[in-house]
Amino acid sequence: MALTTLKERVQQRTAAVASTEDIRHDRVDDVEETPAGRDHDVEQFRADIEAALPKHVSVDLFLAALRPVLPKLRKCTPASVLQSVITCARFGLIPDGHQAVITADDRIATFIATYHGYIELMYRSGLVRSVVAGLVYEGDEWDFVPTARVGEDFVHKPNVLASKKDRPVLFAYAFAWLEGGARSAVAIVTVEEAEEIRDEFSRAYQRAEANGKKDSLWHTRFPDMHLKTAIRRMAKLVPKSAELRALIEVEQAAEDGKPQILAAIDPETAALEADARQAARAAEASQDVPAPRLAVKKPRGRAKPRHRNRDRNKRR
Repeated sequence: MALTTLKERVQQRTAAVASTEDIRHDRVDDVEETPAGRDHDVEQFRADIEAALPKHVSVDLFLAALRPVLPKLRKCTPASVLQSVITCARFGLIPDGHQAVITADDRIATFIATYHGYIELMYRSGLVRSVVAGLVYEGDEWDFVPTARVGEDFVHKPNVLASKKDRPVLFAYAFAWLEGGARSAVAIVTVEEAEEIRDEFSRAYQRAEANGKKDSLWHTRFPDMHLKTAIRRMAKLVPKSAELRALIEVEQAAEDGKPQILAAIDPETAALEADARQAARAAEASQDVPAPRLAVKKPRGRAKPRHRNRDRNKRR
């Protein structure tokens, strides 16, 4: 489904769009509650959602996870609700709170991928074999020596018998094993770093602080956001698929107050890029095979040069 077609459908189905030239996310003070949580509205958009979803994701599973979410978005503009849902569907992530979340951010419905969603897209890319991420608590055994060889540079042995409730988190970490056996560098984010990133870059956190609601994901799910920060830092150290790059752009669009749907990637483009990447790998692999040696034609024997003195003697 082309992006322009989706944009036209969003404009036609939502009365909150004020211009036919642009899809706006104006933050207004008074927005009437919309019946976004009714089942018949979900079914009305089934065709759009199914067209946006990758083939391996069931539309019924997606809608089942979406229905309990929509009543929480009643005060959001209809355009933002539809756009956040379609954007989530385009990445093939289920809005069940595990892979993705659709939340109300100052009356604008916003799609947010969890750290599980990031890991899911890394696996789908075919470039990453496994991802390891975790939180190190006070009392855990750990060691980090960046100059040591892979496998010995980072060690984490959690104290599984000690309660995490009374132990503060020291830092989050993430690394990935790539196809082919290589491993990425270890990305580490301390609690202080995570808080600095939250305070400076998360507008949702800033708004939730300002209005006193304190209902942003940084407020309600800090450990998950801490882990996500480490995984996003690690994502800069590994080969990224088109989908993963688009996901980063989509989340940045939300922070900038722009429509997320305009940053979402067209699945056909992602498929074409995957094919091109596979063809490039095949071409590189073919270069590793020694080229067959060409048959060399043996030169014929050359006549020995005649000696001038010998010729003169014969003439005498």
